[in-house]
Amino acid sequence: MKVADFDFSLPKTLIAKRPLKERSSSRLLVLHRDGTIEHKLFSDLPSYLNKGDLLLMNNTKVFPARLTGIKQNGGNIEILMVRKNPDNSWEVFTKGKFNGTLKISDNMLLELYNGKKAVFKYSGDFMDIIWEKGNMPLPPYIRRLPDESDKERYQTVFAKKEGSIAAPTAGLHFTDRLLKVIKSKGTILRELTLHVGVGTFRPIRTENIEEHYMDLEYFELDKDLISEIKKIKVSDNRVFSVGTTTTRAIEGYISGRCNVTSRNGKLSGITDAFIYPGYKFRIVDSLITNFHLPRSTPLMLTSAICSWEKLKTAYTEAVARRYRFLSYGDAMLIL
Repeated sequence: MKVADFDFSLPKTLIAKRPLKERSSSRLLVLHRDGTIEHKLFSDLPSYLNKGDLLLMNNTKVFPARLTGIKQNGGNIEILMVRKNPDNSWEVFTKGKFNGTLKISDNMLLELYNGKKAVFKYSGDFMDIIWEKGNMPLPPYIRRLPDESDKERYQTVFAKKEGSIAAPTAGLHFTDRLLKVIKSKGTILRELTLHVGVGTFRPIRTENIEEHYMDLEYFELDKDLISEIKKIKVSDNRVFSVGTTTTRAIEGYISGRCNVTSRNGKLSGITDAFIYPGYKFRIVDSLITNFHLPRSTPLMLTSAICSWEKLKTAYTEAVARRYRFLSYGDAMLIL
């Protein structure tokens, strides 16, 4: 398959720069497997969930991974914290290949090596300083600087485990009240963790899809979750996955595209699962997701669950009806 086949025209005016005031007031395009399309609100989601179905969510928490470091000559360097290394240094992204000391705050310095590795020197609690001085790592396509409101809004209401540099955006539409309504119907709510890395934004630079490799991302899930899911599927109930990150975690595990360790009732590891049309889903029956960029890996995963032909038709209608796209945009439900 060619990457170019997964292209479509996305007007820049449809890329949402800010979230709606009320999370669940987003629009919801419902795409059925026969190609039928409905136009709803996200608050209508519970009507599609049945007693005994399972709603699986990614409880990762985004941290303010964008820092501004001040050089000794007064110049600034923007830093994106990517991943903590075993030796407590950090893999970072910067422009250029600066070597030297940067000041983050009065109680935090960092040594930057070749613009790619950072060693922090600080007094006090590390993450408290990061939350005070850092900015949320909004995706580049939002094209605005983050502000304090993003620390709450670029975060799901069920975020618990810190470690992502991007939000699992399908989850941004849920409210505590909506989750209570879903639970009251007898739908089972379960969580796992996948810490979203830079790979979610990395463009595919190969001509053929099969030649692209996903970045490794950390995941964690309860050991009992798999057996619970098997019972649900045997009972002819459905597994609804909230977002492409949740889907990559659970399908990556069940398909063996991961390295896993088991400890204290948890399965954890790293996965590089890349899901695109032709993939046979073993766990996920239905997907809740946002509208994605052309030629992107999340778009290809979404295509895999319903076919690119049907998805492209739905996207064409979404553009015509001026749905809001990407992280702070509207949502889809694929049944």
